Amino acid sequence: MSKDLSGLEKLFNLSFNNKGLLVRAMTHSSYANENNTLSNERLEFVGDAVLDLVVGKYLYEHIPEAEGILTKKRAQEVCEDALVDYAKSFNLGDYLLFGKGEELSMGRTKPGILADAFEAFIGAIYIDKDIEETYKVFKKVVFPHVKADLDKEDADFKSKLQELVQSDKRTLRYDIVSETGPAHNRLFVSRVYMDETIVMGQGKGKTKKEAEQKAAFSALKKLADNEKE
Repeated sequence: MSKDLSGLEKLFNLSFNNKGLLVRAMTHSSYANENNTLSNERLEFVGDAVLDLVVGKYLYEHIPEAEGILTKKRAQEVCEDALVDYAKSFNLGDYLLFGKGEELSMGRTKPGILADAFEAFIGAIYIDKDIEETYKVFKKVVFPHVKADLDKEDADFKSKLQELVQSDKRTLRYDIVSETGPAHNRLFVSRVYMDETIVMGQGKGKTKKEAEQKAAFSALKKLADNEKE
């Protein structure tokens, strides 16, 4: 038995104009086949496109310019594993409508079904309202997950730079060279120096850590560009 779909609306402060779209988004093909109705498969197609666009924009705004990394990160954040994590974070499986056979075979916990349902949910919101309305879900579920992954990836930038300079027996130092803005919205600028005096990169961030990571990324890009020359 699935949960009342009004609970899903309340969770994200949504109010569907067409409640049928929400029902359809939660309708697995097994239920649709048994009840002669529409499944969520076409909505998955729309949701997939919206996810690519919104997650891509978020990454563009939070990662220094580098198309290869942006493409890799977007693929990571919209892959099936990520979609399943998003769906599980608010128990989306509890709201799905299944046919008798799929219900008995634990369909509510199957990764592929959860990933498809999350895409369909996003697609339904977009079609019913607009892309801005989907941000209610993105801000609560997707962006915190993506941000956590960005912090992990940023840590790799610093470690990669450290590995490179250590192989040549060079040293690194990070300095915060400026700090602006009110206490609740600070902007930090960090520079990374090699051998105390050589400026290798600079980065900005809302935390010192983020600024240092972006400085490291800038340094890695500079080293890569030098190798091409």
